Amino acid sequence: MTRPPTAAQRRVIDAADPVTGRVRGTQAQLAALVERGLAFRHPRPPHDHFLTPAGHRIREAGPEADAVARPASGPERVPSPGGVFAARVGGEEDTAGYEGPSRLREVYSAWQGLLELRRMTNPDGAADRPCGWERAHLVRSAALALEAAGHPPAGPGGDGYRVRATPQPEAVAVYGPPDPGALRDLAATLERAGWQAGEYTEPRTRTRYLLASPRRV
Repeated sequence: MTRPPTAAQRRVIDAADPVTGRVRGTQAQLAALVERGLAFRHPRPPHDHFLTPAGHRIREAGPEADAVARPASGPERVPSPGGVFAARVGGEEDTAGYEGPSRLREVYSAWQGLLELRRMTNPDGAADRPCGWERAHLVRSAALALEAAGHPPAGPGGDGYRVRATPQPEAVAVYGPPDPGALRDLAATLERAGWQAGEYTEPRTRTRYLLASPRRV
């Protein structure tokens, strides 16, 4: 077990941004949080500090959680595309763990990580259009763009977006709530995220849906 954070360190943790986990404090305070595995220093300028999942748990649980076990392998990693995080595609039967502040942070971190992946892997460093990883994971990538923008995914018995694979190369089908404007809102979000989307109608069911694919230029 590690020693509980000092009062000053505790104030830094409590004042962290509830979504991003960004923390501010003296260099000594931040360094101490990093040493305890409660924060990490972002490798890119301006090298801001952010709470790790362990730091977030302390912030959410309150003072009674000050004594925490430090992982034997070092600080915990934030979720990232291709890791344990999975965007909600809609229609999941088990939604446990998909709600609350921790989910918002995971989605935010995954989306920021995906934008960084775009900058690193697109030949021109562009972050405004999908990269190779997204083209290889179409359904999850489109779902992440929607979830990160605040659109609710469909639950076991509720309305929301649903992203599904299609036989067409580099294209997914996106279904929305029955609200007439829902598909337009989903299309606008995807287009801002670097996708192109058009509305179509299923011949048999007459259900309206979007056919979306990553933009190349």
